[in-house]
Amino acid sequence: GPCPIETSGTRSHFAVTDFPEESGWSAVVQQQDGDSLSISLCSPPSARVGRYSLTLETSTGYQGTSCHIGDFVLLFNAWHPEDTVFLRDEDERHEYVLCQQGLIYQGARDYITSTPWNFGQFEDDILSICLNLLDTNPKFLRDQNQDCSRRNDPVYIGRVVSAMVNCNDEDRGVLAGRWDNHYEDGTSPMAWIGSVDILKRWKKFGCQPVKYGQCWVFAAVACTVMRCLGIPSRVVTNYNSAHDTNGNLVIDRYLNETGVEDRRSRDMIWNFHCWVESWMARPDLAPGYDGWQALDPTPQEKSEGVFCCGPAPVRAIKEGDLQLKYDIPFIFAEVNADVVYWVVRRDGTQKKSTHSSVVGKNISTKSVGRDSREDITHTYKYPEGSEKEREVFAKAEHEKSSLREEDEGLHLKIKLSEGANNGCDFDVFAVINNNTGAERVCRLMVCARTASYNGTVGPQCGMKDLLNVTLAPRAGKR
Repeated sequence: GPCPIETSGTRSHFAVTDFPEESGWSAVVQQQDGDSLSISLCSPPSARVGRYSLTLETSTGYQGTSCHIGDFVLLFNAWHPEDTVFLRDEDERHEYVLCQQGLIYQGARDYITSTPWNFGQFEDDILSICLNLLDTNPKFLRDQNQDCSRRNDPVYIGRVVSAMVNCNDEDRGVLAGRWDNHYEDGTSPMAWIGSVDILKRWKKFGCQPVKYGQCWVFAAVACTVMRCLGIPSRVVTNYNSAHDTNGNLVIDRYLNETGVEDRRSRDMIWNFHCWVESWMARPDLAPGYDGWQALDPTPQEKSEGVFCCGPAPVRAIKEGDLQLKYDIPFIFAEVNADVVYWVVRRDGTQKKSTHSSVVGKNISTKSVGRDSREDITHTYKYPEGSEKEREVFAKAEHEKSSLREEDEGLHLKIKLSEGANNGCDFDVFAVINNNTGAERVCRLMVCARTASYNGTVGPQCGMKDLLNVTLAPRAGKR
């Protein structure tokens, strides 16, 4: 850093010895051959990451000289058992630290697609850009000494990277987000195929935000930066991902009887959302929360006044421990929120219908060493409907759909014909069952609307209003 100080751990002064020192920096003579001397340097596991300059001081008798040998960059070390990012399995270290190519999952819950991505963390200039990103963050600009002294903590680094990949805090962040299909003054988020081009553009244009990103682009760039610094990381995709803006763990949608949004709720359900998981110890928390931590660089809600999210221990999300650091309630809602549809009738009355197992499906990441999908939903939640899942919900103080509609004896399900894939026509069926002992005559109204992947309801694309549907006792119709 710009102001190295011994007490901050950003400067160290040590003599050449015969044996390496475990707890501090040390230099050991490896070999002496005539005029040449071979020395190995050892860094302590708690050393700050970043660019160091190395100076050799020599003395003969009364004469002392000092010469600058060069610079080196120190990274986190997932191979060292004492390091906070130590990962035991060699195949996992290869995948999550060394691998420069990967797959990012997109599409929809029933139509999962994958996109190849070049993370490129070892390509020319990327390391210096990642270090530059740390030196551009507002915490560094506020107090350089304090910021550099905390760079041995992957939790701190994760928060800085999560905030710096987006530009929502006027912090000269890497990417500007846009979701409205107007990308003429930049590059469409769908057009990127890797992080390298984005990071190089950011550097080339004086740390001006690169246009444009969406969730998978934000997540992939953050993954590149974290891997580049030596922190094991992977991009994960959550299908039917909830964005709960008011923290009540419920996504409220208000629709009229033909499915038009009656009033705009800021709560949304995206057909997929991507974030990053990084592997690290959490000495700042009680034991049991080490391991994968969720970090979300897509700007959605503020955390401690800044658009960043995490690191949130995945185990805490699964157990419903919402009070731990950082931002667990937000991610808990992304994978667990209930969806409540309010149908607003013409006379202004509202009818409520709760869907409790819609959100947080097929949470996916690339498998280790293979180009296939690994489903990691079980790491975020207990099996749907299990006793343990209900227990976690109660713990998260969520009164689960206590206002269920009283059973009217009529049950409606919407079913799709097989093969409802992109580019193909498909049929939609309403299946109604009468569970009572009497004949029922009812009105059935089926309305179809397009919806974009962020949950916004679009124009109508089909309507059927059947006034007199007669259902025999204990019978069904489709």
